[in-house]
Amino acid sequence: MFSSPEDVRTRLAAGDYLSDGHIATTVFLADALGKPLLVEGPAGVGKTELAKAVAAATGAELVRLQCYEGLDEGRALYEWNYRKQLLRIQAAPEGQEWSDTHDDIFGEEFLLSRPLLTAIRRTEPTVLLIDETDKTDVEVEGLLLEVLSDFQVTIPELGTVTAARRPFVVLTSNATRELSEALKRRCLYLYLDYPTPEREREIVLAQVPEITEALAEQLVRTVATLRALDLKKSPSIAETLDWARTLLALEADALDEDAIARTLGVVLKHVSDQTRAAKELGLPTAESV
Repeated sequence: MFSSPEDVRTRLAAGDYLSDGHIATTVFLADALGKPLLVEGPAGVGKTELAKAVAAATGAELVRLQCYEGLDEGRALYEWNYRKQLLRIQAAPEGQEWSDTHDDIFGEEFLLSRPLLTAIRRTEPTVLLIDETDKTDVEVEGLLLEVLSDFQVTIPELGTVTAARRPFVVLTSNATRELSEALKRRCLYLYLDYPTPEREREIVLAQVPEITEALAEQLVRTVATLRALDLKKSPSIAETLDWARTLLALEADALDEDAIARTLGVVLKHVSDQTRAAKELGLPTAESV
């Protein structure tokens, strides 16, 4: 998909995803070596957006598996359409052998393909995003090991399905739990942290071109100050962009104390975080704004 790290950087930038040399090189190697890419870091630093940007830059289809506690094989891989199978059984001719009925109901017509199987079966360029892998149970992580090792899935009733064209796989993790060494061993690893104010300013100017450079500078410096506080949830890059758009909607030409106090809920979603920020930044009280 990519010819060099510089090619990665250029094509991602064309889609407004600003990568650096480390990101570009790791993405290039994951593609060149045909290995999954595990992207870890705090929530909101652009891990999911990286997978989307790779798909957009290469014209690939994005297939997303959103992980959550309780996710099982049926939702991740495949399951059978039991209701449709039951109707077919009820409609079977009288006297038909069970073996014939069995072969009939366990065919492609009754197979419900979920993200992992869908990505493996595609012959067109595909980016498989396994989002928030750390939220899954250990059993699902074991399933991922099997799929990502050989890029094949065994369906007992149909046989083994092997990828005709390997998808580009991106796994993301917010590091809420430690992933197994076996899973990490199969992947290249990339850690994304919050960007520097200088880099975040570039992101804001790229994503919100209407904002002035001076206001963007004030914005990212304020966000950096907030992230330095002991908060329950630090502002994400997406929330920084939302704050920029909020200031434009309010036609604010400066991010002064009054503007921060009025719009703090755009970036801080816990009342304890807002209280701490107001105290540390010396913001006006609710009564005064």
